[in-house]
Amino acid sequence: MLCNVLDYLEGSAQRQPEKYAVTDGTSCYTYEQLRLCSARIGTALSSLIAPGEPVGVYMDKCADALPVLFGVVYAGGFYSVLNTELPAGRLMQIASVLQPRAVITSRVLKEDAERMFSGIRILTTEELLRTEPDFPCLARIRSSRIDTDPLYVNFTSGSTGTPKGIAVGHRSVLDFIDCFTALFGITGEDIIANQAPFDFDVSVKDIYSAMRTGATLVVVPRRLFSAPTELIDFLCSHQVTVMIWAVSALCLLTTFHALDYKVPGTIRKILFSGEVMPLKALRHFRSHLPEATYVNLYGPTEITCNCTYHILEPGRDYAGGIPIGRAFPNEDVFLLDETDHRITAPDTVGEICVRGTALALGYYGAPAQNAAHFVPNPLNPHYPELIYRTGDLGRYDAAGELLFSGRKDFQVKYMGHRIELEEIEREMAAIDGVERCCCIFDEKKSRLKGFYTGSAEKDELHAEMKKKLPAFMVPGILRRVEEMPLTKNGKIDRKKLAEMAGGTTS
Repeated sequence: MLCNVLDYLEGSAQRQPEKYAVTDGTSCYTYEQLRLCSARIGTALSSLIAPGEPVGVYMDKCADALPVLFGVVYAGGFYSVLNTELPAGRLMQIASVLQPRAVITSRVLKEDAERMFSGIRILTTEELLRTEPDFPCLARIRSSRIDTDPLYVNFTSGSTGTPKGIAVGHRSVLDFIDCFTALFGITGEDIIANQAPFDFDVSVKDIYSAMRTGATLVVVPRRLFSAPTELIDFLCSHQVTVMIWAVSALCLLTTFHALDYKVPGTIRKILFSGEVMPLKALRHFRSHLPEATYVNLYGPTEITCNCTYHILEPGRDYAGGIPIGRAFPNEDVFLLDETDHRITAPDTVGEICVRGTALALGYYGAPAQNAAHFVPNPLNPHYPELIYRTGDLGRYDAAGELLFSGRKDFQVKYMGHRIELEEIEREMAAIDGVERCCCIFDEKKSRLKGFYTGSAEKDELHAEMKKKLPAFMVPGILRRVEEMPLTKNGKIDRKKLAEMAGGTTS
């Protein structure tokens, strides 16, 4: 039985030591090089931290970050990636919650790190890599660790204004990745293109799927997401076979018609998550890569990446929306109504809840938030069992497939009607000339406001929406924008849109 993600790395290094584990187009590591560099960092770090302590990793997204992540684990600690793209104030907030024993960075970024994280020991990869690995010491540390120890803490925005740190343990990642790679046929022959930042849990699927199977992980440089044709060239030159990407990143390729420039023909699997996939973008991909398998993934960070999936059927048009599908093995995903009774009937909306090994350990240093979201299972009065309440709404269709119905906090009361903002967005997105769209509710002015990118004229768009939706669901204000503002995790930033509109949003 595997108890630690290092078992993935070591297993692949033993089977194929000379195979490339990770590259970013500049730096690269074979599996054996990755294991040895990780052990060097782990050995150096083991005298500086105690087992079970957090370590911050302030590095750009690159191949050189991987030995640092695994080095922290070798030392018995857990890591939290401090994204270098974030504002200094935000990073200092995260550090105040995490209170890491040390922050690891590169020599180039050391001065920035020292300025931001004053009072915390700053270490560089260059100095840590000078230590010879002490494998007996690392083995002793490993023998005292168990599978429910934390592996990483990822920070997301918090409703209180303080970032929320979500702690995820080894067992949850091992359980999920074993199922994930088996279900979707990811093997050692694959080349996985990493799009997501390392502080975003989409990257967990990239990193650990590669380590589990012995595949090669290709870290796509961030700058390429501002240069779509260069991005396509990069995917082609590395002969990428698997893309596990956020919807917004895939939409970048379709918005700029990058696939018309060149098709990366080696791609055989495209898995997407984070937001609802616009049907136009999906159709664009399917027209250029008709033989690829497409998978819609759903799930918040609090349940270790994803809890449901739907493998798209080739002949189906999905005009009624793409299901979020069925639960992953060893996860129970169910709907609760407002009185905490289980919903099984079709077309009845309830809150999506999850139980199982995949649940995160909880929010780091936030007992009140844990009590609100990781709660006793109301369906089980017999013994203690926690579930996670996602705050997302879902419903079953007539075929029993689960469909996403929006956020609880995106359900608004307007003109006496209860409205799902996602329903407005779905109809808006289907109109010719709309590339991407988002609808917000300005509570202060009690108005619906719609934003979109594309060539559609506002008057035409308004007229088309009136044909499809009741009058109370048609935004009174429509605004075309050059591009949608995005959060650091690649989702549409609704708060920024509200600021642009001069109002507030729920």
